[in-house]
Amino acid sequence: MNHRSGFGVQVLLLAALYLFLYGPILYVIYVSFQIDSIWPFPPTLTLEHHTDLWQRRDYHAALWNSVTIGFGTGLIATLFATLAAMAILKYRSPGSGLVAGLFLAPLFIAPILIGISSLMFSRTVLGMPGSIFGATLANSTYATAFALLVVLAQFARYDWRLDDAAMVFGARPWRTFWEITLPITWPAMLGAFIVSFLLAFNNLEISFYNLGATPTLPTLAWGALRHGISAELYALAAIINFAVFALFTVLYLLLRLGTIRID
Repeated sequence: MNHRSGFGVQVLLLAALYLFLYGPILYVIYVSFQIDSIWPFPPTLTLEHHTDLWQRRDYHAALWNSVTIGFGTGLIATLFATLAAMAILKYRSPGSGLVAGLFLAPLFIAPILIGISSLMFSRTVLGMPGSIFGATLANSTYATAFALLVVLAQFARYDWRLDDAAMVFGARPWRTFWEITLPITWPAMLGAFIVSFLLAFNNLEISFYNLGATPTLPTLAWGALRHGISAELYALAAIINFAVFALFTVLYLLLRLGTIRID
């Protein structure tokens, strides 16, 4: 009896935890399909808010900017994370820990500070404040740390003797990476790209300071909040949540396949 009661308590605690984590998200998705977004009870389903959102051209431009920044950040962060992971694990040296610490330092820095400092750098050094390119570089600085964690988890279990064997038989470093390392570790790189893309796509603080008047979906939604929470914002949040869940489902499947291990 005690065992059953203990199991029941665990189930209740787990259900409460999931409700706490996903309840607000599910509520936003639910409200986005209701006619009355203020008091959506009883349910009255409609797609009106989603169609109205689709007809807003300002959201189209913001979506394109967010995707551009996210895609560019994903490529840059994944590239640097892969190179850093190889330098840390393949070419071990007394300074490997310091290199890893420097790459992971943005994890402990508030994104708003990265946004302000990158704006000052873009304005004074690069001479191009308020640009998509500058926002992509700034987001890459932040996302590379997260991408490195994903890549390191896979590369820590990679047998580097495979690379040595290929080079013994005359393969150059680039061919060794392309034909040996990449086919084994590509899921980790894909996971790093997904994480980096989502971080940049959903980022508000860094993009806000580096884009100026150029809108992204987070900055446009933030500006719309000045007029209250509209039904279109519920629809926007629902669509973004669906996209995030879809991408993380891909990452989860890679984890389940055993190609990326985090334990």
